[in-house]
Amino acid sequence: MSDITGSVAPAAGGPAAPPTDMAAPQARLRKRRQVPELAALVVVLLLLCAFFSIRSEFFLNWDNWLNILVAVSITGIIAAPATMLIIAGQFDLSVGSALTFCGIVMAYTAERQGILVALLVTILAGLLIGALNGFLVTVVGVNALITTLGTLAAFAGLARLIADGQTLILDDFGTLGTTRIFLRIPIGVLIFLAVVLLFYLAMRYTVFGRSMYAIGSNPVAARLSGIRSNRLIFIAFLLSGLCVTLGALINVSQLGAASTLAGNGLELSVVTAVILGGASLAGGRGTILGTMLGLLIIGVLNNGLVLMNIDAFWQDVARGTLLILAVSFDQLRLRLGSR
Repeated sequence: MSDITGSVAPAAGGPAAPPTDMAAPQARLRKRRQVPELAALVVVLLLLCAFFSIRSEFFLNWDNWLNILVAVSITGIIAAPATMLIIAGQFDLSVGSALTFCGIVMAYTAERQGILVALLVTILAGLLIGALNGFLVTVVGVNALITTLGTLAAFAGLARLIADGQTLILDDFGTLGTTRIFLRIPIGVLIFLAVVLLFYLAMRYTVFGRSMYAIGSNPVAARLSGIRSNRLIFIAFLLSGLCVTLGALINVSQLGAASTLAGNGLELSVVTAVILGGASLAGGRGTILGTMLGLLIIGVLNNGLVLMNIDAFWQDVARGTLLILAVSFDQLRLRLGSR
């Protein structure tokens, strides 16, 4: 019989009804797995800090830590939506050339139409980049990796065409990148922290965030359960384009110019931070907090190498090595988890 709630009672003598909340044990298991991973990242970060503080008397200075936060702020703003996309089993490798393109659009338009019009056009350009990537992936059905590799090349070329291969100077736009307020923290760093907080809350406490995990874990099951996967992935690409625009505006404001080389290698830094932070290339796993820990590890490592007067090219070697190690550990976790 059906009770007053509409649920069906098991037949007499029949098998007991299965537990109604099957997700609870799985959630507890994920938490138990997540804590050691994040703890390991914290330990690595602390060890790096201890090592560089011994090697350099300037490492623990407040000004130096502000330099680290400034250095990672643009990458962190873009890494937040990138984490969301990788959790959903998607990629956006176009972020480097998209940042370059948006910066060039800002400087080019500001020179001819003024700062306000340039801001609106640049925001629109970033949203269009996200919409194009999202359309090709969710509507046309092109693989996200191929799509964003293609747009990476396309927008890098467009940026050079608009700027004629030159660096465009932009005056009277330094507030966003250079102004310091509370505790002498630059506005760009505060924007970075605000973006991270918003994405952390969205992924942890909203239906949208839980749906992204479901899409990455099992796309077919997510679709059958009523989740509009394509719509949510499209929104995630839009958010990626919007954050790229924000990063581009901060970059142009910091430099006072838009360079056609501004975003070179940015996609590598973003992916390294996300994967190092515990996200899986297979989708369904990752956290904003983990990504930020991975980002800080990269920032501290780069900063420490500079303080030790080690050639800047070693920073690229370090990032590449970290990416290989992170992906290797991710594959090892997947193999151990399947046994």
